[in-house]
This record gives sequence, structure tokens and C-alpha cells, in this order.
Amino acid sequence: MAWKETCALDERMRFVVEYDLGELPVRALCRKYGISPKTAYKWLHRADALGLEAGLRDLSRAPHRHANQVPPELDAAIVAARRAHPTWGPRKLRALLERQEAEIPWPAASTIGEVLKRHSLVRPRKRRRRTPPYSEAFASAGQPNDVWCADFKGWFRTGDGRRCDPLTISDAASRYLLACQAMDGTDVWAVQPAFERAFREYGLPWAIRTDNGPPFASRAIRGLSRLSIWWLRLGILPERIEAGHPEQNGRHERMHLTLKQETASPARSSRLAQQRRFNRFREEFNDQRPHEALGMQTPASQYRRSSRALPRRLPEWEYPLEMTVRQISGGGRFRWHCRNVFVSHVLDGEAVGLRPLDGRYWQLWLGPLELGVLDEARGLLLTDAQHKRMEGEGTLVCPSSFRCAPGPRADKHQTVLPMCPV
Repeated sequence: MAWKETCALDERMRFVVEYDLGELPVRALCRKYGISPKTAYKWLHRADALGLEAGLRDLSRAPHRHANQVPPELDAAIVAARRAHPTWGPRKLRALLERQEAEIPWPAASTIGEVLKRHSLVRPRKRRRRTPPYSEAFASAGQPNDVWCADFKGWFRTGDGRRCDPLTISDAASRYLLACQAMDGTDVWAVQPAFERAFREYGLPWAIRTDNGPPFASRAIRGLSRLSIWWLRLGILPERIEAGHPEQNGRHERMHLTLKQETASPARSSRLAQQRRFNRFREEFNDQRPHEALGMQTPASQYRRSSRALPRRLPEWEYPLEMTVRQISGGGRFRWHCRNVFVSHVLDGEAVGLRPLDGRYWQLWLGPLELGVLDEARGLLLTDAQHKRMEGEGTLVCPSSFRCAPGPRADKHQTVLPMCPV
């Protein structure tokens, strides 16, 4: 004979059925089924109220309302803030809500994140193994206008067929977005007016950090370009990150990610419509969007205009009295002891200074920037490292990084010294 199987739900149903038959009193049924009268009347009342099937099942023991449950009005406000700013996370949304209504005790950022999940307003990310980010702070970016960051956010074509190169300029210390301008190209004649407008509105920084692309840099001596030479004359030091290391300008690159998320336009968008998107993004990024690195403050609350105003006339180079000054001619050369010494075409019209090291070597300077060491005997322009190495070896070899030609012609992007005897 097989064992009979039963469960609590079956026993409760048998108890209720027998009670409805009326053959035994309640207390006798309780002794038969091994339950107390209190339990018996509980199941009888639930069977009458909810029906035999639903009333006799075990219900959830969870409380109907939690003590720390988000009130409906706060829930709705969080959802509305997220819909207004679809790319903002819980911490930024909380900072925004606190700034708008400081008297309300808003829930923690983790609770706001759960509210967003409950309303399907977040997309789960796939966890990936990533290289640890560069976390060292830039030493020279302690105050506003110590360092500005500039870059192009990749070109694209708008719906009207025009090329759009977004030029972005930001302050490294406050993260304030100084400019976000749609440009027709990356040549110096298009970019320099944009920087001039920024200088007139915000003053001059002490340094500008960029990558190694045009118009910020070139293949000429020391990577100089016409734009970086203009900065030098204004008293601004050009800083270039290492090639292939965008993390060295990570603050600006992170802003580019947000720019792409919030201003990506449909294919039918015109150039003018795209610029309007950039303008709205810049206003929101500066005045509304909290920044975690700033203690959830906005960039506009941290930025202050520079005390160094853009001069009306471009300053001339000033060199110490112990230096010999020479003017670079239209061919990128200067005259030195009956020789035409070629430096670079980007220096056309600029004044350079030469400081004597000994009877043979001279340091060549462009304002505060050392260009190299001039070997007077051989007519070679060397870097400091090449000068020290060759001086230590007692030999002088034409450096492979420079081309030497006997004639007057010189390549536009190479540092060439004519009359090289090697």
C-alpha cells in the first residue's frame, strides 16, 4: 500500500468542507486536524471572504507599506527630473532636486537609482574589464585659468551637407565649458578667431593643453604651429599631451562623451540647428549640471574670469640683454656669421634669441621656449640631448631627425640647416 501524500492547502480545504457539512462541531474538527480554534476560525473567515482557492493559500508576509518607502510625490518628481535629463545619474539628479527644493528631505542616491530601475529608466550595462584610469591630478590646474583644455570632437556632416568640426574649450580646474563652436575646418585661420573671442570674453589663461593634431601642433621644430606661436606671444604656454595618451587630457575627453550623448543630431539637422544644440548643451553643462569632482557644484559656480585681458596689440618678443636677437626671414632662416641658418617656416617673421654657451654652441630660444642648440662650427641645430651626447663623445654627427642640404631649398616641415659639411 503506497503512502498518501498531502499538503497544508489540501488539509485546509478538507477542514472547510467538513465544516460546511455540519457533521462535527468546530472543536471536534480542530482536534481531528490538530489545530487551535483560533486558527480554524481564521481559515474559515478567509475562505468566506476570498473564496476557497484564494483564501486558503499562504499570503506574503511582507508589510503592505515600508517605513522608508519613497512617497508618490517624490517618486514622480524623480521620474520627471530623469525624463528632463535622460543622461544624468542618481547623484546628479539628487543634487539638482536639492538645489530646486532644499526643504524637502530627498532620498539617498542609491534609493533614487532604485526608483529609476523600477520605472525602467536605466539601461543595465555589461560589465567589462577596463584598464585602470589615470587618476593623478594635473599639477598646474589648481585655480581657474591656470590651464585651459582644447580639442576637436570629431567631424561629421549635417543634414545640409556641410562639414561640422566641433571645437571645444574648457577650463581644467572648474570644468567650465568656455566654447563649443561648430567650425568649417581645423585650419588656423578658422580656429584663431574662436580663441580670440574666448580670450576677449574670459581673459587669458596661463597654459592651454591640447593633443598633437593641427592646428595646435605641426611637424615643425618643437611641434610648433602658427596658433601655438600666437599663444606664446600672448604669454600662454602650449602644453601637448603624449601621442596616443588621451587620458592625459581626461577631463576634457569625459566632457566630450557627455557632449556626444546629448547633442547627437538626426541626419536631417542643419548646421544652424546643430549649433543651437551645442549652445543649449553648454548652458546646461555650465549652469545646471552638477559635477562630482566639484562636490556636486556646477562649473559656473566655480569659474572666475581671468585677470589677464587680451591686449589690443600683439606683444613683441622680449629677450635678456645677454642674448643676441635675430629675425627669421620669409624663408624660415636667419643670418648668422655669414651663413643662412634654416629653422622652420612656421617661424617666418618671428624674432629668436641666441644665448652663448661657449665659443661654439648657442642656445636658440623663441620667447620662453628653447628650440635647440646651434653648433656654429658645423651649422647644425641640435636638441639639448643631442648636444650633450655629442659633446661627451667628442664627435659630431648630423642628427637623423634633421635633414641637411647643401642648397637653399628646405622642406616645409623639417628643420634643415644648409651648408652642412657631413
